Amino acid sequence: MPDTAPHLLFAALGGTIASTANPLGGVAPALSGAEIAAAAGLEDIWPNLQAEFAQVAQVSSANVTLDILHDVVELARTSRASGLVLTQGTDTLEESAFGLWLLNDSGVPLAATGAMRNPTLPGADGPANVRAAALSVMSPGLRHLPCTLVFNDEVHDPRFARKTHVTSTAAFSSGPVLGAIGWVSEQRVLAPHAPRPWSSPFAGRQRPEGFAPIALIEIGMGEGPQALRAIAESDHAGAVLSGVGGGHIPEHLITEVEDLAQRMPLVLASRPGAGASLTNTYSYPGGEIGLLTAGLIPAGMLDARKARLLLSLALSYRLDPAEVFAAFA
Repeated sequence: MPDTAPHLLFAALGGTIASTANPLGGVAPALSGAEIAAAAGLEDIWPNLQAEFAQVAQVSSANVTLDILHDVVELARTSRASGLVLTQGTDTLEESAFGLWLLNDSGVPLAATGAMRNPTLPGADGPANVRAAALSVMSPGLRHLPCTLVFNDEVHDPRFARKTHVTSTAAFSSGPVLGAIGWVSEQRVLAPHAPRPWSSPFAGRQRPEGFAPIALIEIGMGEGPQALRAIAESDHAGAVLSGVGGGHIPEHLITEVEDLAQRMPLVLASRPGAGASLTNTYSYPGGEIGLLTAGLIPAGMLDARKARLLLSLALSYRLDPAEVFAAFA
């Protein structure tokens, strides 16, 4: 059992973990971060726990933004806490955890978590997830990481974690190749697969005044050119193309895709989202070799949603997108 009394900061954004019944017949975020943490029974682990609380937002996860994530990082920078537990809705938890992986230069480890069952339901999982997240940010084997995603007693690397089920309490996975980097057992964290320390290209940079809008296009069977044409004429600063397989498109879209790549930075990701987008295998029309030759930027190990966040940050911080994405090749 951990014997060091930590100083933990709990940053709450709302979400299912904070939701209670309302007059409309459903549930909505209402509980404070202090109430969420109290249900986790952390004093059973650390009787002398020092805790502070920050209600950064009280929203559904669909309303979490990069601005809010920057606010969380600012809290970590100004806090004397030894670890920060972030609670929010699960719908965009994978994006928040990845965003914080990129942005957290505070030296304070973060663990992002939430709940699938709201507190009005039997077997609500929020308290256990907060408990596991608190243990994770205090784990010596994980403290070198800027952020982890902790859920269902598993610890995930945010670069690979995805929500893979709508309602299961085991909703998060890191794909068929990597898996969780650690897990919680008997009030301790085992982290045999923790990655090396990460140096973010955004560390130490001044927060941008706004964030570049990025379009996300997923290619499906028989996809028409209308969406590509609309984005080419829009005010988006860049786009991510989620191509089938390793990053491919039907032949009839080549003209529109190449035109879009001339107008704005265009990242090529793979629709499956696990593994790396291909770069040098398929040379048929619409294959990745021709697309990359036309100027598209490979997403590497990132799925399309994470690539969208990274491209937005790269353009907002005025960095070369190709150089930023090269770190994920």
